[in-house]
Amino acid sequence: MKPIKKKAFAYITHELRLLVFSHPDFPEAGIQVPAGTVKAGERTEDAVMREAFEETGLKELALVAYLGEDTRDMEDFGRDEIHHRFFYHIRYDGSPVALWRHDELDPSDGSGPITFEFFWAQLPDSVPPLIADHGKLLPQLLRQISLEGIE
Repeated sequence: MKPIKKKAFAYITHELRLLVFSHPDFPEAGIQVPAGTVKAGERTEDAVMREAFEETGLKELALVAYLGEDTRDMEDFGRDEIHHRFFYHIRYDGSPVALWRHDELDPSDGSGPITFEFFWAQLPDSVPPLIADHGKLLPQLLRQISLEGIE
């Protein structure tokens, strides 16, 4: 049986834009949303806020809603593990810049600092294809945003 790793995914929005990123040093990593491993004993909602800050450097973040969860076999990425993924909507309340880089100093794989390049993608039609099913719960995010009355 493959080991199961809990992962927290952050759909960070500002108005009708979604925060996504690439890895300038590893373009094969594709376009992603902030996400990471849930530590032992950590609540998923705490993990998603920690990961959102660690990966983006943004401080003015507010947890809006739990969107759902799924599982994904990572074999197609050379990993013999199952990811149990928890997705959250987080709102950025600051003044966004269009593009920036941020280094995550302590990635969960222990590899050392990783540089991310962030940008905002207009919802719903200008979100680029996201790797490894990172966009799987975007329909739930769009429903949540609609419920909030953001147009």
